Amino acid sequence: MKKHSSGSAGYVSFVLHAHLPYVLHHGTWPHGLEWLLEAAAETYLPLLRMLRTLQDEGIPVRMNVSLSPVLLQQLAHPDFRSELPPYLERKIAAAREDAGFFELANETHLLGLARHWERFFTQSLEELQLLDGDLVAGFRNAQQSGSLSLMTSAATHGYVPLLGTDESVLAHFQTAVRAHRKLIGTDTAGAWLPEFGYRPGGTWQFPVAPEGSNEVGQASQRIGAETALSAAGLGFTFVDAHLIENAERIGGGSPSLYRPYRIGDSDVAVLARDPRTTSQVWSPQQGYPGEFAYLDFHKKRWPGGHRYWRVTGDYLGMEAKEPYHLETAQERSRSHAEHFVSLVADTLRAQPSPDNEPLLLSAPFDLELFGHWWHEGVQFLENVFRILHKGTHGVHAITTEEYLAQHGTAGRVRMSEGSWGANGDNSVWLNGETSSLLSRVYAAQLAVRAAAQTPQWTADGQAGRVARQMCRELLLMESSDWPMLITTGAARDYAEKRFREHADAFSQLQAMWPAITEDRPLTPEEEATLTELERVDSLFPDLDPADWKS
Repeated sequence: MKKHSSGSAGYVSFVLHAHLPYVLHHGTWPHGLEWLLEAAAETYLPLLRMLRTLQDEGIPVRMNVSLSPVLLQQLAHPDFRSELPPYLERKIAAAREDAGFFELANETHLLGLARHWERFFTQSLEELQLLDGDLVAGFRNAQQSGSLSLMTSAATHGYVPLLGTDESVLAHFQTAVRAHRKLIGTDTAGAWLPEFGYRPGGTWQFPVAPEGSNEVGQASQRIGAETALSAAGLGFTFVDAHLIENAERIGGGSPSLYRPYRIGDSDVAVLARDPRTTSQVWSPQQGYPGEFAYLDFHKKRWPGGHRYWRVTGDYLGMEAKEPYHLETAQERSRSHAEHFVSLVADTLRAQPSPDNEPLLLSAPFDLELFGHWWHEGVQFLENVFRILHKGTHGVHAITTEEYLAQHGTAGRVRMSEGSWGANGDNSVWLNGETSSLLSRVYAAQLAVRAAAQTPQWTADGQAGRVARQMCRELLLMESSDWPMLITTGAARDYAEKRFREHADAFSQLQAMWPAITEDRPLTPEEEATLTELERVDSLFPDLDPADWKS
């Protein structure tokens, strides 16, 4: 095994995952639609503008962006598209109101920041207008230009290790690729496993008893994540570093974090998240976002909600935050980008190649980190690609599929179950606070398994409508967001309410199924309930209940 020369360090691949749970028609503020509007205004539109700027300057950008299917559905929905322009106009108006106040108060510095916010949201509005109000078209255009390679994920971000039936795992990815193909217009080869949750095939049993049962049931064989990915035509995915570090490399030797491998006997490739760059970009304590000169996320001026203060220091109260200085933050962003590319180069040069192929450092992050949580994050990305274009560090940007096509994999590995969550296991999604959710999910999955065996499951008319809505509500129950928000306490009340709404909706639909199997029409009350659920939870119009047949 050899290390690479000082001239060429290797490749880096940014893999950015865009995801929000289904919030349309389920509240606005503080939890609900506002999440989606903020992400669009502060992350998605600035990213698309940055990509267009670099393309116009002839600076290539090569990276993967994963659009979760549930997010994609919301971005394409007419209700979201009608809400985004007035939201941006409200933010612009609020900045102008702030500017008027600061001008009267002779607060010259804060006046400049208010005008920054006016420019910022005006640019987002102008970018949206260039796209004729269609954010999905923006991502589609960026892929067609060669800047992005788009990936998918599980349909509603279901946490794969704890999904209780093989049919549910398979259906998540079958639904995902169908939705991606319809809205993006092309197939995709890559999938982001929600929460980087990987499960191997083998013997397994429910960790909690399904609701209505006192027993977890017999252990049985289940498929691994790679089987579901392969069945959906997906060829590569990502896991946290510890799963590769602790994996068995088939044929002997230790696997490298900087080469992809095939999973078991499958043709699905897996790549590891690099731990050094992860902490630098993600951590608000040790990483770049905690820089004292950067914009503070939490302190806001009301009623407009704009931010005028910097991080300032560690563990400070809101009253100790000092005014933000835009030029200082911009300079820190440039120096952090330089540090990042240097760190990538040093990391790659320090690694031996297991098969003498050039190495790849995978840098996967949540997309919303850039711009929304970390205001300077999109500018950081722009600076990174400008530095990579200069070529001074010997690091080259590449998409994951380009790298796989050129350099292949370094063998095969067998991995254990795990995630990127706390402790590297399932504990964020399975604990004393969330076990009751899983119990209801497992009961619903078994109910769908039973209903899918009836001939009416794939029929037309009311039967097909009820079957499709049962699948939608089950998918929404399975979202990894609800148990995560409960465990972390970030939005516990909202998550509990949302799960309960979808679980209750599923129960209502399940109660209609006996009439369906007896070929009896629904009562007027049942028809009204079904129609309302179809309106409120209207994602995946092309959903196919046949995906849930065992």
